[in-house]
Amino acid sequence: MEKPQGCFFCQKVKENRDASNYILYRGERNFVILNAYPYNPGHLMVAPLRHVARLEELTKEELSEHFELVIKGTKAIAEALNPGGFNIGINMGKVAGAGVVDHIHTHVVPRWTGDANFMTVISNTKVLPQALDSTYQKLKEGMS
Repeated sequence: MEKPQGCFFCQKVKENRDASNYILYRGERNFVILNAYPYNPGHLMVAPLRHVARLEELTKEELSEHFELVIKGTKAIAEALNPGGFNIGINMGKVAGAGVVDHIHTHVVPRWTGDANFMTVISNTKVLPQALDSTYQKLKEGMS
């Protein structure tokens, strides 16, 4: 399968098809999108509307709203899915694990005790107990 050209984040936010693109919330400078290939149910990402690669390129206003949306996202996930904790992180650069290296974004990944299992280790497969559409609906209510 060939990787699409251009920036995934910029493309999705310009399409104005929020439900089908799993965009949970649009702020003035950032947006929240459900990860279509999640590590766990409820895995979302916060990204600036502006195409920038590094944190230091964000304005103070973008940075402030960005982390306000990280907090809003964790609250929505906590209320809807009741995880035991969260992994929150930013991968900058390909060697750091960034799948999209030229558009900075923050991952918010809910975690539960025992959520890693043998399927991931043995067959490189992740089993998700909830469909993306269902997760989207649950989180959308909390992001409003």
